[in-house]
Amino acid sequence: MQPFVQMTEMGHEQVLFCRDDVVGLKAIIAIHDTTLGPALGGCRLYDYASEQDALTDVLRLSRGMTYKAAVAGLDLGGGKSVIIGDPSIKSEALFRAFGRHIESLNGRYYTAEDMNTNVRDMDFIRRETRFVTGAGAHVGGSGDPSPVTAWGVFHGIRACLEVKFGSPSVEGRKIAIQGLGNVGRHLAGYLHERGAKLVFSDINARRVGEMIETYGGSAVEGDAFYTADVDVLAPCAIGGIVNRLTIPGIKAPIVCGGANNILGDEVRDGEALVERGIVYAPDYVVNAGGLINVYSELKRWPAQKAMEDAAEIFNTTKAILNRAANEGITTTAASNRIAEDRIAKVAHIKRLYAGSEGRDANTSAAIPL
Repeated sequence: MQPFVQMTEMGHEQVLFCRDDVVGLKAIIAIHDTTLGPALGGCRLYDYASEQDALTDVLRLSRGMTYKAAVAGLDLGGGKSVIIGDPSIKSEALFRAFGRHIESLNGRYYTAEDMNTNVRDMDFIRRETRFVTGAGAHVGGSGDPSPVTAWGVFHGIRACLEVKFGSPSVEGRKIAIQGLGNVGRHLAGYLHERGAKLVFSDINARRVGEMIETYGGSAVEGDAFYTADVDVLAPCAIGGIVNRLTIPGIKAPIVCGGANNILGDEVRDGEALVERGIVYAPDYVVNAGGLINVYSELKRWPAQKAMEDAAEIFNTTKAILNRAANEGITTTAASNRIAEDRIAKVAHIKRLYAGSEGRDANTSAAIPL
């Protein structure tokens, strides 16, 4: 599909293709919508099978960031970036070159950590641009956002349990976590501390062994994750894994995890889950803790403020699940409506008071270097 066709269909404002052959940089920055504020979204480093796959991924992810910020009540727009390449091959020059491209957007897009990028990488980017979050504390950044992301997912799970079973307690509940990266590991810690029984799944057997040694529990491999006899499936790795092939075998009454774009098809698979009576918490709602964390960094709020705001994901998730049930729609449709309504109202306000942005200066201003 042609880039402009995809941009039009998904409502994007801008897509920037970046290259620097000397340092091996090939990247795409996608800005979906800046109605609410500057676009913010992480930088993903991945060895895509094709450039088209990379474009499709960054467009879908950036659109999700628009909805994530809107539902979370943040004054941010949606953006995302991907660097095409082998995650095992990183360099200072690669990220600094990428930082120059971000700087060229003059604050329309802020980047942060994402899949296969970390605080050190953000530190390199920050040497070339102010428009980066999640850098190290030594340069005024908030560091790794994954503890806050996992905290939000934890409260999303609690909301699902309350709607499904009448109690938000995770004590004694059996929860399967797929993907034991930063978010999955922190989520396991929060759940274990409160008495959950854990089941682990990851392509890296060493990670699984470390989690079982630390928290107890058991392991499942590969597709056995989808048919696990548990209360909650918590996908925290790649997206698209709840789909027409895996849904028929799901035994868990709840799907709630930190991965982006968990559903293979937002409409079809969402409806299939409803038909099977499975509660699904929209991923961009429950994994908004990372975005909340970097928003707090932009506002220069204390770290505890981010944790407190991420805990509100419990109420947001519960409201979405109840609205979906009351209106007879999927949970994703319910959360999308909430996001689109907020964006439309803010757009109206900005048109009504044209000539006066009305933004909080601390929200849109760059972080001083």
